[in-house]
Amino acid sequence: MITVMRTIFGSEETQRQTPGQAEAASCGLPRRSAWLFRWFRGYARRYVRHHFHAMRMSREGSVPALPDGAVIVVLNHPSWWDPLIGFVLTELMPASRIHFAPIDAVGLAQYPFLERLGFFGVEVGTTRGTLAFLRRSEAILSRPESALWITAQGEFVDPRERPTRLKEGVGHLIHRLSAVTILPLALEYPFWNDRCPEALARFGEPIRVSAGRQFSPAAWTARIERALQDTQDRLAEEARLRDPAAFTTILGGTAGVGGVYDLWRRLRARIHGKSFIPEHQMHNHKMETRPRR
Repeated sequence: MITVMRTIFGSEETQRQTPGQAEAASCGLPRRSAWLFRWFRGYARRYVRHHFHAMRMSREGSVPALPDGAVIVVLNHPSWWDPLIGFVLTELMPASRIHFAPIDAVGLAQYPFLERLGFFGVEVGTTRGTLAFLRRSEAILSRPESALWITAQGEFVDPRERPTRLKEGVGHLIHRLSAVTILPLALEYPFWNDRCPEALARFGEPIRVSAGRQFSPAAWTARIERALQDTQDRLAEEARLRDPAAFTTILGGTAGVGGVYDLWRRLRARIHGKSFIPEHQMHNHKMETRPRR
């Protein structure tokens, strides 16, 4: 998964297609398997639980109500963990959504089963690869149930780096579309008061696109950069305050120090007739109950 998502990121509808969309209709969709996608999402849940203290969603930035039609989730790219966190987040969306994401074509060649999960290969750094990305993405987004996840920074970037800069491919894609909803998503993985880090997520305000050619690709890219940066800033402030009450716990994970130290703490709690709380330290502000398992 090292290279996952590391890229640039016959109805009335057919009669309203742009020339680019008509060309995209001839592109095949990834050979996605619904049952394999669900299986891998279950694997991602277990893997995230094992490596994080908890996975949390901002209460003020939960999944918003979205209009009908295709969605592009544009997220920052702070870590190798982003695709796995994305898999877990798909569970918060309607079951009717079908999820896709671009991946470096070299990585897809190494792990071809990823296509069955909805990934499609992109030849990075070439004009041919960019055009193929645009055509394939248009074909995916021509279906109203589709959700396309793009790490549009194109490389790993510290979540606090400002200003937020995105590759121009996302602006060119939106410029070619007639209708889509853009959903900003900010991710962070800070250490709070336990041995394992927190996985934090926050969605921004949706951007409804009714005519992509209304603005230039550069203008669309700049608008999404501002929206994503605002979402990142809000999540960064919540992360800084370290208040679990500001979040909804999606997954409970690994707590405590482990080993002999936690064994001693557990025995001491039993001797004193108290419940064993594995967290290394109570969080600031409000005391949090142990994350759900």
